[in-house]
Amino acid sequence: MRRRFELALNWSRPALTVGDALILMALATLLYVGVRLAVRTPTEIAGPTVSLSPWALPWYALLSTGRMAAAYLLSLLFTLAYGYAAARNRTAEKILSPLLDVLQSVPILSFLPVVLLGLTAILPQGFAVELSSIILIVTSQAWNMAFSFYQSLITIPVEMREASSIFRLNSWLRFKTMELPFAAPALIWNSMMSWAGGWFFLMAAETFTVGNRDLRLPGLGSYLQAAANAGDLRSILLGIGVLVLIITLMDQFVWRSILAWADKFKVEMVGSDDAPESWFYDMLSRSWLLEKFNQRIRHPLTERVDASMVRAFGPTVTPVERAPEERTSRTVIVAGLVALAVLIYGGIRAATLLASVPGEQWVRIGEGALATLLRVTFSLVIAAAWTIPVGVAIGTNRKLAAVLQPIVQIVASVPATALFPVMLMVLINMAGGLNIAAIILMLMGTQWYVLFNVIAGASAIPQDLNYTTALLQVKGWERWRTLILPALFPYLITGMITAGGGAWNASIVAEYVRFGGTTHATMGIGALISEATASGNYALLLAATLTLILAVISINRLFWRRLYQVAEDKYRME
Repeated sequence: MRRRFELALNWSRPALTVGDALILMALATLLYVGVRLAVRTPTEIAGPTVSLSPWALPWYALLSTGRMAAAYLLSLLFTLAYGYAAARNRTAEKILSPLLDVLQSVPILSFLPVVLLGLTAILPQGFAVELSSIILIVTSQAWNMAFSFYQSLITIPVEMREASSIFRLNSWLRFKTMELPFAAPALIWNSMMSWAGGWFFLMAAETFTVGNRDLRLPGLGSYLQAAANAGDLRSILLGIGVLVLIITLMDQFVWRSILAWADKFKVEMVGSDDAPESWFYDMLSRSWLLEKFNQRIRHPLTERVDASMVRAFGPTVTPVERAPEERTSRTVIVAGLVALAVLIYGGIRAATLLASVPGEQWVRIGEGALATLLRVTFSLVIAAAWTIPVGVAIGTNRKLAAVLQPIVQIVASVPATALFPVMLMVLINMAGGLNIAAIILMLMGTQWYVLFNVIAGASAIPQDLNYTTALLQVKGWERWRTLILPALFPYLITGMITAGGGAWNASIVAEYVRFGGTTHATMGIGALISEATASGNYALLLAATLTLILAVISINRLFWRRLYQVAEDKYRME
């Protein structure tokens, strides 16, 4: 097993490529089209009345959970298709890998007003608002799952790939029997994090207003927002209590059962003495009805699907390495030229809009980006300082995990935006109060990405390696240096990338706050985006949003992406 901390990085590689420029042009074009559509929406839209009655909470909880479930299913489908394509095809990787960097850096809260108003202009209002809400939640769930799945596929041990070739597995059977099981533990932990992240953005997804346009949706998020605006502490506590109940039920009936089931997919020579347990999973495994369902329905259906997939993908032998580049067809070339022409036209129109931004606003944008960068860096350092030791403790101690796992899920899932007004009341009169509050909100919204990935990495350490280090009496820092930190490295990079993108996104709600009829703002790129949204200054919104995206992409290219390459080359388990 190659496990050495040698960061042989290729610093000569450019941070931004031509592909990145095309992707940015595409985003600018989409934003410009959305702006043009947003202008056509009615100037006044009446939203629904959100009741603070406790009897409304069950219905609101059902609506919000349904949106979360729909968003998660879309995120999972996106993850499997996107991560597989990026990991298995070198040509696709050159497009999809940088695109994923860009997409996870897009501050959806700045795109939301344009997307929502644009959809409202061309779709029925109710459907457009529901669709926009689900899209926003998807963007808070999909990226860390896709990064995790991609990271797992590129770090599959060579001997497992060779075994799949020896057994002559085609693409479908290789995916079903090797790739998906190998990626399952990390994907499950990131799915848990995705649900927590979805709750964080739920209030923004259900409580959107632009001027006189009230586009709220009934749900837990809008209930908590209405309670916070009214200063109704009783309703806030009731809403959070219902949210905690939902999270607890999800932990007991869903996540704990899936973790117990997925423990068999760990790559290890010796079984764990303290495997994860779930009373609900044990009850299902002994169920007579479930046994009959598996015999009569699931197994025959699975065999038919496998047979169909084998026929569809063919019996060809799977190569050990990723598929080589293929020659580009004429159809792809023509489609690419048409898309390029559209991008050029949209880029010119977006550039015209950017040219209308005054010089002093560009100075504000630069200063705001630097201020937000400092807050993001500080929040990531704090997150790593506590999540690495705590995550390792949870991931390596099943008894401790049984106690702390539901607690962590509950704390991570409570929307920090619901508690932020209360926190702001305490900190606003202190020196640097809003700066401190902004860092705390960034930390509350992003530290869980690091923690859940560290837990996944620690729990994936093979038990035989733990026995070996114990036999050799490797303890303390030496054990961390030779076993734990190398094993965590790929997972930690995944967590830090998604946490960094989330922190930049969270700056939009952390640096510009409306509470009690008063607006509180501090210097930052997120504050500029929120200010532009509130005032309808779409030129400033476009300029600030593109600047934020460029900042995140540059950081990913100059730092995180190169560490990703190190994880693939030096820290795979083999």
